[in-house]
Amino acid sequence: MIINSNTKIAALIKQHPEALEAIVSISSKFEKLRNPLLRKVIAGRTSITMASKMGGCSADDFFKKLQPLGFEIDKEAAAKDDTVGEKKPVPQFFKKIQPDKIIELDVRPVIETGKDPLNVIMKHVNELKAGEVLKIINSFEPTPLMHLLGKQGFESYSEIISDDLVNTYFHKKVDKPLEIETNNKQWAENWDETLHRFDEKLETIDVRELQMPMPMHTILETLETLPAGKALFVYHKRIPVFLLPELEEQKFSYRIKEINNAEVHLLIYKD
Repeated sequence: MIINSNTKIAALIKQHPEALEAIVSISSKFEKLRNPLLRKVIAGRTSITMASKMGGCSADDFFKKLQPLGFEIDKEAAAKDDTVGEKKPVPQFFKKIQPDKIIELDVRPVIETGKDPLNVIMKHVNELKAGEVLKIINSFEPTPLMHLLGKQGFESYSEIISDDLVNTYFHKKVDKPLEIETNNKQWAENWDETLHRFDEKLETIDVRELQMPMPMHTILETLETLPAGKALFVYHKRIPVFLLPELEEQKFSYRIKEINNAEVHLLIYKD
């Protein structure tokens, strides 16, 4: 398997059983990957670059540990690696924060129970008013979350207090809720035609009984090993609005067919 800075941690662990121990040996901050649920939650959305920032190391540290296991390194990507040692400039919003505008959320207790704090975080994000800042207290820099909210127009800044305490601030630029489109007629266009195109070239999964956020992680994990020329057919309970930007970023096309209020079918593929 050829890897680079964008390779997801979940893909590494799935490819080689010894990859988990190799990664944990890089930094004590990766010990949480030993927890199966946290591993599924964190590893599925975290790239080597993101993990490097969380662990206070560089992508090259990953490459050195993984190469003996048979992973091939994309040398061009390795040469462009961005290490964590660079100091980030302090954004203007952070310099001007007013104490009464800070909304604190400590997600460490949630993570310690083995649950994903994303739903709790998004609830607070959607309740932010213009000028308010969400302060997330965690034991590591939540790089995947910073990436996700960055695409929604949020500024962020992490303040490393100690090895086990990181405060990350998210600034809402405009006074409107975080909007993700939930009614797009184009999603259903050419459903039958597209389905017929992949006749006998489908892989199928059913995520209707899974608890949030496992449907999203299961779909993304399955797509990592989807054979070229095939499409993934998904049985879901609802339109997975937070999944769609990730699919677009990974250059996947998709079609969605709403069967009823409790069942949605998705067809995910690459053109």
